[in-house]
Amino acid sequence: MSAQTQTIAPQTTSTDQLPQVHLPRNAGMPLDLDWVASVQANTSAIERRAATLPGRRSVKKDFQAAWLCKAISVMDLTTLSGDDTQMRVRRLCAKARQPVNADLLERLGMQGLTTGAICVYHDMVETAVEALEGTNIPVAAVSTGFPAGLSPLDLRIEEIRRSVAAGAAEIDIVISRRHVLTGNWQALYDEMQMMREACGAAHVKAILATGELGSLRNVARASLICMMGGADFIKTSTGKESVNATLPVTLTMLRAIRAYEWRTGFKVGYKPAGGISKAKDALVYLAMIKDELGDRWLQPDLFRFGASSLLGDIERQLEHHVTGQYSAGYRHAIG
Repeated sequence: MSAQTQTIAPQTTSTDQLPQVHLPRNAGMPLDLDWVASVQANTSAIERRAATLPGRRSVKKDFQAAWLCKAISVMDLTTLSGDDTQMRVRRLCAKARQPVNADLLERLGMQGLTTGAICVYHDMVETAVEALEGTNIPVAAVSTGFPAGLSPLDLRIEEIRRSVAAGAAEIDIVISRRHVLTGNWQALYDEMQMMREACGAAHVKAILATGELGSLRNVARASLICMMGGADFIKTSTGKESVNATLPVTLTMLRAIRAYEWRTGFKVGYKPAGGISKAKDALVYLAMIKDELGDRWLQPDLFRFGASSLLGDIERQLEHHVTGQYSAGYRHAIG
């Protein structure tokens, strides 16, 4: 092993081993515009740091299998298509209950592994809740005029309330990008607070749509504003933008989360979404989380992958680990 390559293993892998510690929910804080104005982002340095990570972190054999199982346990299995049907959502929920072939899980010693959540449109929340009855898998609903977030504010707030009433335990909201692009931080803060209040006991993930924010500095500032407003998670993308999750954006957002925890004591979750479809990419994201925030963020209450196609590639890699052979991709359908 080269001097620049390290082997790392997750703290826990089986869903039965997840810590039963419930963290205090992010209560937010008064808007601190001086802090926001002081935030800068050295784009070239961030890009260099992100580019070096894949070559400095390597996991093989049993360690790799353990990390891939970890990736499954923090995955928001998602369907957000215009042709979604109740049957498709039920199939997806069945996949969330049993994400990998039972024989493979038994040979890996990972019986009971499930995905972190199911993510659907509002109209499919009740169907998903019914299909997941008897499990601990939460249902997340995308809301607030997803993906553009341009519907009237009162309608976006009402959409949140209806999704919560339908049984959604998590709400993925989209922010108004125009507030970031025009530097109207007060408006973004007020909007975030209103959406957090509408969520009630349901946890709120604030989608920044980072590919549309113009700069990493804007990403960092928007991340802080959303956390100040009470976001439980900050999330990169809707998955519908031309540019979704990237490693430089991830590094920027993780460091904002770290700074916020230092200032307030609250741990805020992170969710990269869109464009993560290969098992090797998931390993790089998990390594970055471990490096920047530590092992506690490797649990589903603080980290999620927004993905579906990713699961199929992970299942292929796990089958190769167990059998020594790669199977055809069509054998690992998502729904």
